[in-house]
Amino acid sequence: MTKFFAILLLVSTLGCKSKSEDDPIITPPVIGPVEVWTTSADQTSLLYKKTLEFAAGKDDRFQTIQIDTAQQLQPIEGFGFTLTGGSATLLKGMGTTERVALLDEFFETEGNSIGVSYLRLSIGASDLDAEVFSYDDLPAGQTDPTLEHFSIAKDEVHLIPILKEILAINPAIKLMGSPWSPPTWMKTNGSSKGGNLKTEFYGAYAQYFVKYIQAYKTHGINIDAVTPQNEPHHGGNNPSMEMSSTQQADFIKNHLGPAFQAAGISTKIIIWDHNCDEPNYPIEVLNDPAAKAFVHGSAFHMYAGDEGALSTVHAAHPDKALYFTEQWTGKNGNFDGDLQWHIRHIIIGTMRNWSRVALEWNLANDPSYGPHTPGGCTECKGAVTINGSTATKNVSYYIIGQASKFVPAGSVRLGSNVPGQFANVAFQRPDGKKVLIVLNETTDIQSFNINAGSRWITASLPGKTAGTFVW
Repeated sequence: MTKFFAILLLVSTLGCKSKSEDDPIITPPVIGPVEVWTTSADQTSLLYKKTLEFAAGKDDRFQTIQIDTAQQLQPIEGFGFTLTGGSATLLKGMGTTERVALLDEFFETEGNSIGVSYLRLSIGASDLDAEVFSYDDLPAGQTDPTLEHFSIAKDEVHLIPILKEILAINPAIKLMGSPWSPPTWMKTNGSSKGGNLKTEFYGAYAQYFVKYIQAYKTHGINIDAVTPQNEPHHGGNNPSMEMSSTQQADFIKNHLGPAFQAAGISTKIIIWDHNCDEPNYPIEVLNDPAAKAFVHGSAFHMYAGDEGALSTVHAAHPDKALYFTEQWTGKNGNFDGDLQWHIRHIIIGTMRNWSRVALEWNLANDPSYGPHTPGGCTECKGAVTINGSTATKNVSYYIIGQASKFVPAGSVRLGSNVPGQFANVAFQRPDGKKVLIVLNETTDIQSFNINAGSRWITASLPGKTAGTFVW
């Protein structure tokens, strides 16, 4: 019986779907208690659904992924993307019918959507906006310490209207804001690129965050969390700014934290927001008790280092949350390599190292990998490529979809072992169902058991395939 179902899973997975990334997700009728959703490196399956019956017991020929339902670890806040200003511009330029359908595919919580539950936004421009701007730009030589000229008018053209459409689909989606650069008059070099925040404008910059959160609130948009600076050790982007751990601790404990407190703002402060090769940065900030009091957690990217850095920070400060906020796929990558690497390290790896969130970088690009600022990223590939009103799904749509569709906010990670080559991570959802994401990185079909309590599942995954099991 168990061998039959293992073969059934293989056959159904291999013959499931054409290679077109634009095909809708196919949802066959449910015929068994275990749902299995697969995406393969060769694109013969793209979030394809089938079902399995429970097995009578363990198949001794195969290794077992043992899920420990008693070991409830970090809560999950969501999976998603950065909604850049450029992404919003492209979405806003689509025909209404096409845009509504695409947003439903991303953000609906039922049906054929991938159920994205978390978005990151840039505070002012990121490098994937068509132009560099802040919310208080002035002619050279002028300053505005009282922020009299503060305005989010540029966001009101495309970004905020798109956010309102998204919130109408899923009002519970969480939003994180991250600045690439403050206004240039606040900086030591007077430039949108690099430099540091002038000490005399620490207070003004804290109020800049307050005004940003309050301005978005007037549109009915709640900013759940902010980071003080995107990639504070990378001053070569446009826009960008450098900020040392000492500067960040000073800014938070003496300015940003007290400003939020005085304004009655509950938005979380998340530190670092840069690579996994420098876990000492967030640890140094959190080692300052006065700064730590205002900090909710630390955020990471993985353009250097590995996901083990999150566990290093967790071990040093287990009372603080961890987030994974950015990883890009590019025009020179391929579906095969990107799918496997990102599923292993971003979806499975960061979750197994205490992250509450896993986000891919950017949601949309045009066919020439724009919009971007002068000096911004010229090869960042979005989850979709938008050409007029036509959207083509790319690999990161499926990377995130392999988790976001099945692991909603409010889920909790469960303990699980990693037998042999079966990288995996397990969750329990608010509705009580269990979810297991498994990656088979070998080139051959691999069979295995799944056990959670009294239930056994015997399954197989083709080579280079990610599978999500829900029961």
